[in-house]
Amino acid sequence: MSDSAAVRDAGLVRVRPRRIRVVCWILAPALVLMFALLSIGLSGSTGTGAATFQRGDQLAMAGLGVLGAFVVLLFTRPRVEADARGVRVRNVLGAYDLPWTVVRTVRFDRGSAWASLELHDDDLVPVLALQVVDRELAVDGVRALRALHAAAQPAG
Repeated sequence: MSDSAAVRDAGLVRVRPRRIRVVCWILAPALVLMFALLSIGLSGSTGTGAATFQRGDQLAMAGLGVLGAFVVLLFTRPRVEADARGVRVRNVLGAYDLPWTVVRTVRFDRGSAWASLELHDDDLVPVLALQVVDRELAVDGVRALRALHAAAQPAG
């Protein structure tokens, strides 16, 4: 099974979004290529003044393309892993390692772009790895998280 699919074996759930990763891996090289071509085109006069584009301007433009690609690739980071002990969520920026005892419910509300974990202190932790655009992958992931959450609750 690919690493972007929901993996459920021996009480372990691991999900990475599929569609956003494909888009980012296409967009990042395209961005670098576009800025590289723009940097090649930077030559001659800057306008009506006496200033001209220099080699540093071209390198800066290419550097902006690499920086832009890096920012785009940050969106490939989201991942969620869960087991009987708890859930680990990694989003674009930041990560959470939560035991099931602090999680009230796993939410995927109608109209939401991604799932979230509602905590007992009324905080919401977004789970960007479970995105609505991934359809069945997201639904399977939410169901698997809910099953693990239910199994971790004390009987009574």
